[in-house]
Amino acid sequence: MKGIVWRPTKKAAESTRIWAFMRKHRIKTYERLVERAAREPEWFWPAVIDDLQIEFYKRYRKLKDSSKGIPWTDWFVGGKLNIVHNCLDRHAASDRRHKAALIWEGENGETRTMTFRQLSRDVNRLANAMKEAGVGRGDTVGIYMPMGPEIVVQMYASLKIGAIVIPIFSGYAAPAVALRLNHAGAKLLFTADGSFRRGKMFSIKAEADRAAVEVPSLRRVVVFRRNGMETPMKEGRDVWYHDFFAGRSPECPTERMDSMDPALIIYTSGTTGMPKGTVHTHAGALVQVAKEVAYFFDIKEGDLFFWLTDIGWMMGPWMIMGNHNLAGTVFLFEGAPDYPGPDRLWDMVERHGITIFGISPTAIRMLMRSGEDWVRRHDLSSLRILGSTGEPWDEASWMWFFRNVGGGRCPIINISGGTDIIGCFIAPLPINSLKPATLRGPGIGMDVDVVDDDGKPVRGKMGYLVARSHSPSMTRGLWKAPEKYIETYWSRWPNVWDHGDWVIIDDDGFWFILGRADDVIKVAGRRIGPSEIEGALMKHGAVAEAAAIGVPHEIKGEGIMCFVVLRPGREPSEALKEELRDAVGKELGKVDRPEDIKFVSMLPKTRTAKIVRRVIRAKFLGKDLGDISSIENPAAIEEIPRQG
Repeated sequence: MKGIVWRPTKKAAESTRIWAFMRKHRIKTYERLVERAAREPEWFWPAVIDDLQIEFYKRYRKLKDSSKGIPWTDWFVGGKLNIVHNCLDRHAASDRRHKAALIWEGENGETRTMTFRQLSRDVNRLANAMKEAGVGRGDTVGIYMPMGPEIVVQMYASLKIGAIVIPIFSGYAAPAVALRLNHAGAKLLFTADGSFRRGKMFSIKAEADRAAVEVPSLRRVVVFRRNGMETPMKEGRDVWYHDFFAGRSPECPTERMDSMDPALIIYTSGTTGMPKGTVHTHAGALVQVAKEVAYFFDIKEGDLFFWLTDIGWMMGPWMIMGNHNLAGTVFLFEGAPDYPGPDRLWDMVERHGITIFGISPTAIRMLMRSGEDWVRRHDLSSLRILGSTGEPWDEASWMWFFRNVGGGRCPIINISGGTDIIGCFIAPLPINSLKPATLRGPGIGMDVDVVDDDGKPVRGKMGYLVARSHSPSMTRGLWKAPEKYIETYWSRWPNVWDHGDWVIIDDDGFWFILGRADDVIKVAGRRIGPSEIEGALMKHGAVAEAAAIGVPHEIKGEGIMCFVVLRPGREPSEALKEELRDAVGKELGKVDRPEDIKFVSMLPKTRTAKIVRRVIRAKFLGKDLGDISSIENPAAIEEIPRQG
């Protein structure tokens, strides 16, 4: 089999959680595991629940009920549980109570550690304060906070009393915050006076105040004092965080929730002004994230798990809940990945002994610009598993991550799914051999396929990623938009979930994601993913980052336009532009040679460093930019020239 760059040793494979699961159920091969888990959900999901010791107050009487239609399938029918019981209560009452639940480091190097017992006591105090403030079962609660221990306390306190959590990206401006809070009818908002970013203080409360006046349902704003900025407080509405739960009892009962009761509403940015509110339940979300952290990332007793994320992105709650179900320790970081130096992440890995580390491909491309020496000056031997998600890899960047950060000895568990399933449709296991940039195959338990326009399976060429059956963590509709839910996911083919990603399965059965279907470019009748073009550009030593979009072309239908950030020391020129165009043509064929290349100093990205191609295309073509609230560097949009 050609192209394999990593293989697990027999000893390493047989030490994993997934190997133990396979052995317990007499499954001998990866292929058989994937096939059986997809075809026999009545076996697989109960087996996972038992193996990962997920506890129900009342065991479900039926695994699933699709009587209202496949898109509205209910799971774990009749069961009662709570995420907080599984992720916190039981550990705080056990001999693990003094184990670190989380370790946090701020941008200025300040650190804090909370044990499960300490976390439980703060959660209970805050839960009691929330109940006294009139918040309870079914109410919605916003968390608009910098990454820190308090977000974990706030999330668990809300879930403990049956409230629904709305995690909001801490970098959003007031209109984006108000939109989400208003849409969800939030009753309480947790926020902070401010935070730190690249050595500077910035206000969060000021944006929260501007948002709050637009949210009539909001009754209370609880403010954490983070950076000591002067912060106006509105009498009768605002209260300081520590005053809010001071003197409250450290004991609080946990609500027994129905399996399908909502736990989180996580908003995704859309191409129009209204983000989608994806709804995730106590049972479905917990089972999915626990499965993925346990089996894909092989979390064990001594691990320290760090994913570079924000509470407002799916990976924030995913990381926290997935690890805490198994009493794992999570590492939280406030700040930028390259401040105060390009080695900030590698320094933290070394100092804290981080063992599992996840990041986006674009963040790696950004860090690559500083060179390998920043990585090599640190001892990264504590790492045993790397992770990635968010967008397609190019081979050069994947190999840089694999060789320089993982030392060629750590597998890259490249996962792909989304906010709408709070988990992964495709992901490798630590027992799999890997090719550069691969996701290997279906995530276990996910009945997925790659199909053509007619819904028929395709291999060896791009197709649509679909799910042929319902799974426990699929969004429970969209908040206040059931028709939009059906239109978005279930309308293209009968009872088939259309995920909107382009994927290719190679001749060896390895899966690769090529990008969003609405990003794919159709040149002279041939579809090509932007990641293929960007990967060809990235192989050139002058290119640090690249984004490719399709633009109207009177002969080809669409032509390729590229936007390139150069490495330090390289200057834009017409000669370099032609050299790069030729490099793409040589790699992919003359038909895919870009029409033009524009040099820019930066590309618009989210805080998790994901390039937002749809905004680049809209700006270039002079169209409505849609929802840009997730973009951390809006000034980059202005660098994109208009077509002409």
